[in-house]
Amino acid sequence: MNPTLEIFSQGEEIVTGQTVDTNATWLSQACMTMGFTVSRHTAVGDRLDELIALLKEISTRADCCICTGGLGPTSDDLTAEAASLAFSMPLQFDAKAFEQIANFFKNRGRTMPESNRKQAYLPSGALRIDNQWGTAPGFTLQYNRCRFVFLPGVPFEMQHLFNEFVKCFFERHYALNPKQLVTLKTIGIGESDIQTAIADITIPPEIQLGFRTGPDHIETKLLAPAQYPRHKLDVFIDTIKSRLGNYIFGINDDHNHCDDLPSTIDKMMRNQQRTAIFIETISQGLMTAKCAIGNDWLLETHYQCSPERLANRFAVSFGDMDLPNQAKKIANAARIQSSADLVLIQLYQKDNTLNDKDRYITIYNALLSSEGYWHTSHAIGGPVKRKQNQAALLALDLLRRYLQNIN
Repeated sequence: MNPTLEIFSQGEEIVTGQTVDTNATWLSQACMTMGFTVSRHTAVGDRLDELIALLKEISTRADCCICTGGLGPTSDDLTAEAASLAFSMPLQFDAKAFEQIANFFKNRGRTMPESNRKQAYLPSGALRIDNQWGTAPGFTLQYNRCRFVFLPGVPFEMQHLFNEFVKCFFERHYALNPKQLVTLKTIGIGESDIQTAIADITIPPEIQLGFRTGPDHIETKLLAPAQYPRHKLDVFIDTIKSRLGNYIFGINDDHNHCDDLPSTIDKMMRNQQRTAIFIETISQGLMTAKCAIGNDWLLETHYQCSPERLANRFAVSFGDMDLPNQAKKIANAARIQSSADLVLIQLYQKDNTLNDKDRYITIYNALLSSEGYWHTSHAIGGPVKRKQNQAALLALDLLRRYLQNIN
């Protein structure tokens, strides 16, 4: 059986909702991938008695606990003190930790405030975790059945300390058997439709089926025990793939990695040595923003608030044509004016429904290449920001389908 792990976040800003606890999400994914069974997430504010009580509770029920936050220099940073009192490990001054903190300020040409001296006091018997990216050293200690790891709450620092120290430390101290996680990422199909499409597939009870809906795509997850035969798991994966079909834009597992739709497109554009122009209306540059970082295949981008203005931009006549004909004329003109291989254009019927969250708008996406012309149309509802995001993603999905030769 895999060891159980809890994640404990400290800070009034977390329990009051002022800060989103991204640390817990990141750590859960990292630890589950390593082979831990993540059993609980807990958050406590800046209250010493509650921190002490929770640490004692966790020490009796979990094999491991990662605590984030509360290691700073101010009066509301109580984690080291709470651990000291909960486990009867008096705080001791760590000269090496103090030297590292002082050097952090010295190397930046700043005077160290006296309050930062507090960060050099660690529970006696704890193993210091050096922090090269900030002033708060982490530390780890054992109490009862539980190995505690205390990390700073700044995500950038926490992730570095986990990757540089904690991960190797866990691999040395625990017998870990990572479960097999397969994630199928889809766009253009809703969660309920996915559920309906695969409802009659009989999945063994030892395999967990789950879903995660995000703003940009939906994930269908299969989590199997480490010892479950991969060839048997592949049967279920292939069956789900056959049901969801071309809605799947990527798969994450031990052999494949896929972040999101834009990164998938970026990889294919580079591999196929393609270039493109993006022409947008409702998304107002969002298609470009999702793809533009670090790529050189996107040669031009254009966005206007209406098809009429786009027509003027590319010097084509504009009359009472429908959206498909408007898109084709503008795309042809853009391709003549550019050396790009592909023109991806997005239009929508401009009316008074855009800002009405209860009414749908119709968008029209088209892709022009030397091989032909492809187009799709979609009805999108919700607040204007959702409409813009979905419009950008569905246009990009048309490009993805073309690159995967599934139009």
